Amino acid sequence: MKKIKVDAMGDQCPIPVIKTKKALKEITETTLVEVHVDNEIAVQNLSKMAKQKNLEYKCEKLEEQHYIIKINAEAEGVSIQQKAPAENDKEICYPDRKSNTVVVLSSNQMGNGSEELGQILMKGFIFALTELDELPSTVLLYNSGVKLSTEGSNSIEDLKTLQAQGVEILSCGTCLNYYDLTEKLQVGDVTNMYFILEKMAQADKIIRP
Repeated sequence: MKKIKVDAMGDQCPIPVIKTKKALKEITETTLVEVHVDNEIAVQNLSKMAKQKNLEYKCEKLEEQHYIIKINAEAEGVSIQQKAPAENDKEICYPDRKSNTVVVLSSNQMGNGSEELGQILMKGFIFALTELDELPSTVLLYNSGVKLSTEGSNSIEDLKTLQAQGVEILSCGTCLNYYDLTEKLQVGDVTNMYFILEKMAQADKIIRP
C-alpha cells in the first residue's frame, strides 16, 4: 500500500484539515495517509473529517504534542481520480465554484477576548475561505475590517487568491479614510455604504465570522 505523510506539526486550525483534503485529492491508488499534528483539536477535526467521508482511520499518540492520524484513503482516491482532469480545467473551474454569498468582515479580528487570538482566528478564517468548494461572490470589509486588505495585513495573499478566482474584494472608503489607509490598499477596490448595503440586500446568504 502506498503511504503519504502530511506534516501539519505547528499548524493551527483549519490548516491540518485543508492539507489532508489536498492530499486525499491527489492520490490515485489505495493509500495510507499519515497526518502528523501537535494538538488534540487537530486530531478531533481530522477524525470528524474522516468520519464524514466514511474513511477508515485510527489515531496514535507518539509523544507529548505529537499525534498521528492514519487514514485509509482507498475509496477517496478511486472516486476522485477515475476521470483525468482536462488540460484547461484551471481555466474553467473558478466560475463554477462561486455562489451568491457575501462574507462580511467588520473587524480585523474574530470574536471577543484576546486581540492576538482574534487576529489568528481571522487569518485562519480567510485562509479557509480560499479552500471552500463553493466560493462567495463578494467579501465586504468595513470598520477595522479594512485593515485586512491594506499594507501590513497577513491576509493579503489569501484575499488576492480569492480575487484571482473572481471573488469581489470591497473595502469601505470612509473606513479607509478614518484609519488613514486609503493609500495603503493592497487588494480589491474601494466602495461606499450604499453599495455595501445593496450587496448585502441582494445576497442569498451572508456570512459574518
